[in-house]
Amino acid sequence: MPLSWNEIKTRANTFSKEWETESREDAEAKSFWDAFFNVFGITRRRIASFEEPVKKSDDKGGFIDLLWRGQLLVEHKSRGKNLDKAFTQAKDYFPGIQERDLPKYILVSDFSKFRLYNLETNEQVEFPLKELYQNVKLFGFIAGYQTKSYKASRSY
Repeated sequence: MPLSWNEIKTRANTFSKEWETESREDAEAKSFWDAFFNVFGITRRRIASFEEPVKKSDDKGGFIDLLWRGQLLVEHKSRGKNLDKAFTQAKDYFPGIQERDLPKYILVSDFSKFRLYNLETNEQVEFPLKELYQNVKLFGFIAGYQTKSYKASRSY
């Protein structure tokens, strides 16, 4: 059973405070993402892997920072680095990912901010780390919550 939204928000607040000053991708990115998944009550090792080897669009090899097959691709940068470039880098991995494993979401981060791309709805949301607790529902898929949308039907 998923954690309650209140518990997730409390964990998100704690996470944000713990990571508010980190800036070094090479040193702390893996610990950051392990802690991020823990916010939602999930052990990252059960669902996603780090440094997944893949052939990029330029036919050269690369490594996806974090891949949850069929759900989420994460590209992480050091604080202050360009998130547009991170998104482009993430998309460059798509030719090397099997169709069934293509993610529904791309998440890019530089520790201080998150940008989540929903590839199914073509929506993107960006917010600072300190506002993670206000945006946790965007990540409901991690915790096991499902988003449903209903459209009004017209009868004639």
